[in-house]
Amino acid sequence: MIIGVLREANPETRVSLTDEAVLSLVKKGFTVWVEQGAGTLSFCSDASYQAAGATISDRTAVVSKADVILSMHAIAEEQLSSLAGKIIIGAYQPLYKKEWVNQIAKSGVTCFSLDMLPRTTRAQSMDILSSQANIAGYKAVLLAANTYGRYFPMFMTAAGSITPAKVLILGAGVAGLQAIATAKRLGSVVEVFDTRPAVKEEVMSLGAKFIEVEGAADASSAGGYAVEQSEDYQRRQRERIAQSAAKADIIITTAQIPGKKAPILITADMIAAMRNGSVIIDLAAATGGNTPFTKEGETVDQQGVRIVGASSLPATLPADASKLYGKNVLNFFQLLIDKAGSLHLNWEDDLVKGACVTFQGKIVNERIASSL
Repeated sequence: MIIGVLREANPETRVSLTDEAVLSLVKKGFTVWVEQGAGTLSFCSDASYQAAGATISDRTAVVSKADVILSMHAIAEEQLSSLAGKIIIGAYQPLYKKEWVNQIAKSGVTCFSLDMLPRTTRAQSMDILSSQANIAGYKAVLLAANTYGRYFPMFMTAAGSITPAKVLILGAGVAGLQAIATAKRLGSVVEVFDTRPAVKEEVMSLGAKFIEVEGAADASSAGGYAVEQSEDYQRRQRERIAQSAAKADIIITTAQIPGKKAPILITADMIAAMRNGSVIIDLAAATGGNTPFTKEGETVDQQGVRIVGASSLPATLPADASKLYGKNVLNFFQLLIDKAGSLHLNWEDDLVKGACVTFQGKIVNERIASSL
């Protein structure tokens, strides 16, 4: 079996497999073809891939030779016809790219999107959302510290005392928890809001204060993903967040709902009440953002508050992000082969079934099919 690794389009800096992951596949008897320059921005040179046993070639040759193709992002529609009968594995956000999903189905491509994996204990070693969100949460705080015009920790000097920065984190998922830990290490005071009461203990164990709003919709049946809340809950949520936002120097937002626009958690009125020089880092920028002014990849100044749209923070640490992502891919790939190393798609496996988007010309994922 030949596995192909494609180079990602700019501005992406990560790669689906590092040379370390390629070596692991080669040792197991697989043949790996890597597109020329695929790992350059992740500090994996073509020479390092060759040393690991890979063949370096151009994109056309890699696509032609490979049985399984690894590409983190959606492959251009004009290239899909050359993928007929092949398997592609990546993080394609199919709930947001419905037309692309229809195209790959028509092209006869078998597509696995790892962002569709059920959020179960068994899937943790393949969970790209968690591995990349961990990096995003860490880097969000560093970006905030770099953007903010004041200290994070408390300082007591002969010239006077500096009070610690107040950080508000909206969402205590993987990104949020890492942001809490990083912000605390930098010496700030941290408050956290999440619709799930179950995360309160984790938040408090990291030294942060948990903001509680009663009456949240039960998310236990949503496979680990966020769910939409009632109008009444959202009203009370806004009131409670507004109180904390007015005191915050830094706000980090992480709230997203699969297949839907990100909810507005920080309103224009809340931003107007924040003090001059405050910073908002919006990790949900790619799906609309958690503020009405967020722009992906841009910093917007709104009444003296800087709003940074930052959905691509894992790509700012490409070496480690690629290493973790590649390990997730390798663990998932083990589910697609039998003991002899031959392709075997087990549709009884909930992880294989859950991650599969298209097969034999049809959209087979129930979540995606129902949204269409």
